[in-house]
Amino acid sequence: MCRTILHCDMNNFYASVECFKNPKLKPYPVAVCGEVEERHGIVLAKNYKAKAYGVATGEAIWQAKQKCPDLVIVPPHYDEYMSFSKAAREIYEHYTDQVEPFGMDECWLDCTGSTGIMGSGEKIANEIRERIKFELGLTISAGVSFNKIFAKLGSDMKKPDAVTVIPEDRFKEMIWHLPASEMLGVGRATEKKLSSCGIRTIGDIANWPVDFFTRRLGKCGTDLWRFANGLDNSQVMTRDTEVPEKTVGHGITTLQDLESPAEVWKVMLALSQDIGHRLYLFNRKATGIAIDVRDNQLYFKQWQRSISLPTQSPSWIAKEAFALFCERYDWKHPIRSITVRAIGLTSMDTPSQLSVFVDAERIARSEKLDACIEDIRRRYGKASIINACLLDNPKMPQHHENKVIMPTGIPI
Repeated sequence: MCRTILHCDMNNFYASVECFKNPKLKPYPVAVCGEVEERHGIVLAKNYKAKAYGVATGEAIWQAKQKCPDLVIVPPHYDEYMSFSKAAREIYEHYTDQVEPFGMDECWLDCTGSTGIMGSGEKIANEIRERIKFELGLTISAGVSFNKIFAKLGSDMKKPDAVTVIPEDRFKEMIWHLPASEMLGVGRATEKKLSSCGIRTIGDIANWPVDFFTRRLGKCGTDLWRFANGLDNSQVMTRDTEVPEKTVGHGITTLQDLESPAEVWKVMLALSQDIGHRLYLFNRKATGIAIDVRDNQLYFKQWQRSISLPTQSPSWIAKEAFALFCERYDWKHPIRSITVRAIGLTSMDTPSQLSVFVDAERIARSEKLDACIEDIRRRYGKASIINACLLDNPKMPQHHENKVIMPTGIPI
């Protein structure tokens, strides 16, 4: 049985929400941008008027201003975006319970079981498009096809406020001529590798031997060949499906470049507090550590390794991450941003093999202390107890709570 898969993508989502909330913005080119003071001064989203000037997502504000001097800059309001995203999903769920989010503004819908009652996939997509416009004041582009990959491709082919259908018997003539980069799974690095071999279109991917992609790109290469040939059979998850946490991480762009190991240690320790808290909430322990480092030339490096004993201790996670950093980073350039991730998560109940080289009793005492600290923060606020070295760190954005909740419930 041929499936009916929809991919709904809200057009210029952040910018569209801002223009809906403030109609005075609609006549102008608008860009939603991060805060310059915290070195997140890049374009997160733009409306079509700004796009007409060549303003691109991810470029610096000063670059966007050079292209469009009259560009109106607005800060992001993520709580409002989440509200609109939730409202859109409630509309989608009128048509199917198989709704799989792909970011805040995109969702796949499997409407195979709904077509007998609600009509064809194209009819359902157009009805959803009109409802989103009427009920939320936003527009969407929708792709309709027989698998998730082509549905996603369809939603990108015609924007804004449009529906594109890619049927199973016509997909070759509709998409094989498109650049390979248009297909989900082909990023910049993969596109560069494919181009170096003369593979430039989706049709080229489909018509080359699958063994070539397996040798060059491994399983990901095999998947690309299958996608291009219309063989994707991945399922759309139901709305009640819980995705198991595989990693827990936290990253930050510092206000100033980090120039010494001592400064890196403070940042990693601060990041690990949040990671430990989330592991505590998820009832998970980490069996490995990964770090991502971006220097001030915007070059990105990533390393990971297993740890000797599963843990959720923030201090232990920080020490392991810092040890990995000291082993691998060469300090050719100062550091602009760091991310620490706890990987290989296991349940707290999963038994682990102790090593004769690890002081298990010391780790157990440390975990009891961390549990006590976690309880204090839960009762009296995140900033009620912190490491002394984190009290004054001018290179870290200050996003922690500035108040302490007393046992009486009175904030100070």
